[in-house]
Amino acid sequence: MVDTDFSAVPHPLANPGYGKRSAPHQLPRGPQDFAHLPAREAAVAAYIDRLPEGSDISVKTLAKKLPYGQCALRTALGRIQRAGHLRRGRECLNGRWITRTWFTRTPRDSAWWAAFQQGDVPRESKRNIRSRAYVLLAALGRSNSALSLSHAECHALTPLVEEWFDRDATEDHVLRALTTGLPQPVHHPAGFVRRRLTDKLPPVPVRRTPAPPRILECGTCGAPGYADTLREGDCGPCRGEVVPRQHSHLPAAQVHTRAAAIRGRLEAARR
Repeated sequence: MVDTDFSAVPHPLANPGYGKRSAPHQLPRGPQDFAHLPAREAAVAAYIDRLPEGSDISVKTLAKKLPYGQCALRTALGRIQRAGHLRRGRECLNGRWITRTWFTRTPRDSAWWAAFQQGDVPRESKRNIRSRAYVLLAALGRSNSALSLSHAECHALTPLVEEWFDRDATEDHVLRALTTGLPQPVHHPAGFVRRRLTDKLPPVPVRRTPAPPRILECGTCGAPGYADTLREGDCGPCRGEVVPRQHSHLPAAQVHTRAAAIRGRLEAARR
């Protein structure tokens, strides 16, 4: 785990409505969250991950809290962005466009961010949901030996836990449902867990109102654009791509042909 205890002084919040915003449906925090990043970038990302919502994560403020200069932090934030953890943009709330900075400990690809911009709020892959469900079941016996399950039992019960996650339940919700008010003794742990997961299954959630309009911005030049034109958070020109010129003028022969057709229609209208 990266040590991010850089200062005992609380991190300042941004002005109301601004600052850090956590992207939805992140996986649980773990020691390998930022292991794919260089050491400095991993430390900065882990620090931001633990900040509360609305924290000021501008380069100037981070430079006051972390042992890195503004230039180093700009470079680090750029790499964190390209790894899929960070996006900047604007969101329309009550008719006003508010600057946003979205952060996720779970790295997201450009397709995920494009869907997020459209308000789809995509979830993590089914594979990740399955691994979360299995890990939760396998760890039950560590917190309460009465609920120890075998490898085969964990696999068999995994689809039931996945259904809880599909209904927006968190790990804490599932654990409380399984461990509160245990009978003494639990004669058949797997049967007991199956019954609880079935009987206490939460209702299908009522989906919230559509997300407000969002525009993501290029992390380098700040130009607004649709997320499907941004790769790793940068626009084409900032990635070094040459944008071909669009020639809007028509060839001379086609202009003459269209002009003759218009004159012909005008003459016909006069007659």
